[in-house]
Amino acid sequence: MERFVTAGGIAVHILDSEKGEKCIILLHGYLETMYIWTEFAEFLSKQYRVIVIDIPGHGLTDYAPADSSGNRINTMDFCATVVKGVLDKCFVKKAVIGGHSLGGYIALACCRLYPETFEKLILFNSHPYEDPEEKAIDRKREIDIIESGKLSVLASVSIPKMYSGSNLRDMDEKIRETLELCETHDPLGIVASIKGMQLRPNASSLLSDSEIPVMVIVGDQDNFMPAPMILKMRESFPKVRFEELAGCGHNCFVERPTEVLDRVISFVG
Repeated sequence: MERFVTAGGIAVHILDSEKGEKCIILLHGYLETMYIWTEFAEFLSKQYRVIVIDIPGHGLTDYAPADSSGNRINTMDFCATVVKGVLDKCFVKKAVIGGHSLGGYIALACCRLYPETFEKLILFNSHPYEDPEEKAIDRKREIDIIESGKLSVLASVSIPKMYSGSNLRDMDEKIRETLELCETHDPLGIVASIKGMQLRPNASSLLSDSEIPVMVIVGDQDNFMPAPMILKMRESFPKVRFEELAGCGHNCFVERPTEVLDRVISFVG
């Protein structure tokens, strides 16, 4: 059922398949909405209860209330409280959590803050590291573009880069859909999410020390997770299960849904 719930003090747009003993909650990435998961969630819902949401600042979900200084920032911890609140409203006590890109940063915060709630963690094309200095410059540039009223221009450049160049023609419809759904974003909500990413801490210790089993799914042609980063993760986190898909960009679950589904089912059980 598609509906709104109040979680973390804001209105959250969710879709809950409602059926299934084991629950998986999926968090989309930057500039996406919960509809990026539509086909993949439909496959998963044959075996599990699946909940997808518009993360704070995206789609039809509100963003963080103002802090004491008047700033509205979707910190990873704030977003995690929203996710936990959604599960509470759906009467889910235990869930597997999967996050794509920015959704992965939020999922890491969820597992750190609420380890008793999340039994397994899947990072789809995501990592635990904070922004390097050069990325911080890009974030500032993106804020300037959005505040000048050009969110659609930013999206038209950024979203095609989420896919492998060899898959672009096959992904035309999904790219067009994602771009159209950018019209639902509140630009200030996107800015709040960028600021949250700028402030996020390094979460490497969660992958090193957590008792929560983790799987990372990556593509070998990801424009946002280059090969040296993937190699560093493999070497740094021996307890983590890594699945690398050939010919995939930053959206493996869209580009290779069947292969990703097989790996998710194998991991979740």
